[in-house]
Amino acid sequence: MEKEMELIMLGTGHAMVTKCYNACFALRMGERYFLVDAGGGNGILAQMEKAKIPFPKVQGMFVTHAHTDHILGAVWVIRKVAALMRQGDYAGNFIVYCHDKVERLLRLMCEEMLPRKFSSFLDREVILETVKDGDKRTAAGMAVTFFDIHSVKEKQFGFLAVLPDGQKFACLGDEPFQETCRAYVAGCDWLLCEAFCLDRDKEIFKPYEKKHSTALDAGKVAKELGARRLALYHMEDSCLTQRKERYIREAQIHFGGKVYAPDDLERIRLGAARE
Repeated sequence: MEKEMELIMLGTGHAMVTKCYNACFALRMGERYFLVDAGGGNGILAQMEKAKIPFPKVQGMFVTHAHTDHILGAVWVIRKVAALMRQGDYAGNFIVYCHDKVERLLRLMCEEMLPRKFSSFLDREVILETVKDGDKRTAAGMAVTFFDIHSVKEKQFGFLAVLPDGQKFACLGDEPFQETCRAYVAGCDWLLCEAFCLDRDKEIFKPYEKKHSTALDAGKVAKELGARRLALYHMEDSCLTQRKERYIREAQIHFGGKVYAPDDLERIRLGAARE
């Protein structure tokens, strides 16, 4: 029997949102979970609790880059996992995949900010595993390839995950698509792409000055890459009640496939790409 697979959006907002949580998510493969980023604080614990994600079933984590709205919550995740390990309630190792700068910063924060009873698990059961451009790993039942998105601001990696049923799930990170990444993500079944704001609001939010994209841009990228499904995240929160409808409508100007603009804690069944 095929395992149920889901994308669980723990947070959908950019760094400065106050009405939703910072962009981070989990991929669920049956009873196994894989986290990607953790937002800017211990709000990640509340989001995971609301999403009913059991920490003992989380089999790894990927931190894309060192910006505060992505990495600070990772310290709380590590603290929680280490606490479960001390109690004998987490089996096996917890692997945090990241590039070298994230590894150095995350290690420093854990060693300086966490009590020794938690930080002592580093390099024992909690492994900070550095990955390079093009490296492949297996995590939570997925074959994952990590790649450098060639950010002009801050070193950042995205990833391509091959799901157990063969679908390809690509995450471009929170910056505009670079042609150097095309070989990794072209023709994917699922494309997760940042959409900082609507094109009509670009004079208000100034996405290009911040090296971000609009929902219109995301739709163009999805079309050019031949993606089958497009999910938007890293969005502003000025009008959450209408955000979903507006972002989907704008992305669909160029992209003819299914578009999602999820709210925090929304679950998207990944099997839908085959329907």
